[in-house]
Amino acid sequence: MPRGVGAAQLCLLALALPGWTSRGSGEGSPQPQHELIIPQWKTAESPLREKHPLKAELRVMAEGRELILDLEKNEHLFAPAYTETHYTPSGNPRTTTLKSEDHCFYHGTVRKAEQSSVTLSTCRGMRGLIMVSSNLSYIIEPLPDSEGHHLIYRSEHLKLPPGNCGFEHSKPTARDWVLQFTNQTKKRPRRMKREDLHSMKYVELYLVADYAEFQKNRRDQDATKHKLMEIANYVDKFYRSLNIRIALVGLEVWTHGNMCEVSENPYSTLWSFLSWRRKLLARKSHDNAQLITGMSFHGTTIGLAPLMAMCSVYQSGGVNMDHSENAIGVAATMAHEMGHNFGMSHDSADCCSASAADGGCIMAAATGHPFPRVFNRCNRKELDRYLQSGGGMCLSNMPDTRTLYGGQRCGNGYLEDGEECDCGEEEECDNPCCNASNCTLREGAECAHGSCCHQCKLLAPGALCREQARQCDLPEFCTGKSPRCPTNFYQMDGSPCEGGQAYCYNGMCLTYREQCQQLWGPGAQPAPDLCFEKVNVAGDTFGNCGKDMNGKHKKCNMRDAKCGKIQCQSSEARPLESNAVPIDTTIIMNGRQIRCRGTHVYRGPEEEGDMLDPGLVMTGTKCGHNHICFEGQCRNTSFFETEGCGKKCHGHGVCNNNQNCHCFRGWAPPFCNTPGQGGSIDSGPTPPESAGPVVAGVFSAIFALAVLMLMYHCCKQNNKLGYLKPLALPSKLRQQFR
Repeated sequence: MPRGVGAAQLCLLALALPGWTSRGSGEGSPQPQHELIIPQWKTAESPLREKHPLKAELRVMAEGRELILDLEKNEHLFAPAYTETHYTPSGNPRTTTLKSEDHCFYHGTVRKAEQSSVTLSTCRGMRGLIMVSSNLSYIIEPLPDSEGHHLIYRSEHLKLPPGNCGFEHSKPTARDWVLQFTNQTKKRPRRMKREDLHSMKYVELYLVADYAEFQKNRRDQDATKHKLMEIANYVDKFYRSLNIRIALVGLEVWTHGNMCEVSENPYSTLWSFLSWRRKLLARKSHDNAQLITGMSFHGTTIGLAPLMAMCSVYQSGGVNMDHSENAIGVAATMAHEMGHNFGMSHDSADCCSASAADGGCIMAAATGHPFPRVFNRCNRKELDRYLQSGGGMCLSNMPDTRTLYGGQRCGNGYLEDGEECDCGEEEECDNPCCNASNCTLREGAECAHGSCCHQCKLLAPGALCREQARQCDLPEFCTGKSPRCPTNFYQMDGSPCEGGQAYCYNGMCLTYREQCQQLWGPGAQPAPDLCFEKVNVAGDTFGNCGKDMNGKHKKCNMRDAKCGKIQCQSSEARPLESNAVPIDTTIIMNGRQIRCRGTHVYRGPEEEGDMLDPGLVMTGTKCGHNHICFEGQCRNTSFFETEGCGKKCHGHGVCNNNQNCHCFRGWAPPFCNTPGQGGSIDSGPTPPESAGPVVAGVFSAIFALAVLMLMYHCCKQNNKLGYLKPLALPSKLRQQFR
């Protein structure tokens, strides 16, 4: 075993017992539907016996074939700030932390199977998904009320109730969502090299189980908690294929009633939960929150989430119905809904190149058989576009790994307390600054990792470590004390951008022009205000201000018309989206005809249930002087409190999303009222003024003095001959003496 694994090798001997096998009845399959196995644990030669070792080997028999599973504890699953909260009968919260020995969640692979993937928990028996290939995967789970016995069966035999994610093409069921998930979890590298961490994104997730979910789990707080952890472990495995990691920063179980309104109406439940989440942010920082409810939503909707809302204080979250005893069911739903938060809409007909026979795509409205297994080019393009536009600003901050749940170990590639560096196992370490054998810095080295570490030395204070990406972003600078770049900060929501024509929102500078061009292509422009007013007062599919709590289209009040369906002008025949159709309305303005062009993304009658209309003006768009679109209303920007924050910067800086001043060059934080280099207490100091101009000035002065001395000498000589004309001086020198 590699160094650092300790005693632990985890072996499971799977014994298929006669009399406990049932035959599948679907489609004439001769394969057994369930096999009963008896797990037996074995340890390595070392006398230590860990209940949940860092690394493990698991052996199972499935359909007469031995599968060897190589497992590694998912050390990214729990952020160091992770907490668990439940409530007393009087409604008071009780918060605890997780003991490292209670971490029992693994990712892994099937040995000698290149496209394999394993997601497993060992908390209460063995439970998880074993994906051998793109078309063969198994579910393993404990047999209820049976000590030590487990069931293993093909994932397509997982029994789930009918239902879908709120849309209808080919009547996808909840079972389809599990199939979508299983083939997505392809093999990924077990550890990212530290040098590549800048490309990885991290979501600090807060998971909540409502009272109905608690009741569904027999009012067992530990069972509810473990199910949510298992869901997060699946979703993290899923998103690794996009270079996105999901880290739980908090988990909450509503043990004595709901803390917000939860009903069969998914719309009212979503907005109620997001409103509750805003209050949660004051006591627990996180990037995204998801509600798992045991309540059944009406219709066929099983999840709902805002589009392009990741990191938003107001909208980063979603609600998900738990429609399965197995955690993989709701995990698949949550992965889909978080995809909407990431800016991914439902797949168009020409997006998914994977055939139904090979699976399908995770964001597809309807999928085939056996299993969807890929994100497609459209999903990646939408994700990239969202990130490039300034969305997801909070995702570049890697959770602090100085205290990992699951135990510390030199050689795991994570910098922990007591370590000066950690470059992985000795055989894989290629870091010249770090001793892999004992995780100490080499002689003369000041650092080994991080964007503020160069050739084993800390970069000077003020060295740029993260450039300003867009208008609403802010640059970050090295402090000279840490090898890590400060957290990514951006301008506070409601700050002006685009020359005062727009406002920053969630790190993005949103304009009608940009949104029109996203829908129609280059050259598109927003239509006159009268178009918005005429179209959006209808309150129908083609002109509205979103949906009300009952899922019905809302008529726009006149003051809110510019926050409804976006109206554009374009010479294109149709919108870029293949599922979209143009909605043209002709109005008369100043005696001439104006064509107003709206966009309707065509879907089935229930297909829009799990995401908001992409043809609506985006939340955060400026709809008037000191007004911004927010949840279908044109609201005064005062609720962002930008003006109050800006006053403390004394006109010499802007407020960041932490409500601290980022000072202009020449002024010092925290309040930009004294001379200094600029920057903020969050982003580090800006670099000092370049020495180049100073040096050039000194040389210019010396040169000027030499010329003057020469002229003085000449003048003395020329007094006998005449005089020196002032205009004979070089123009640059003349200017210096004015």
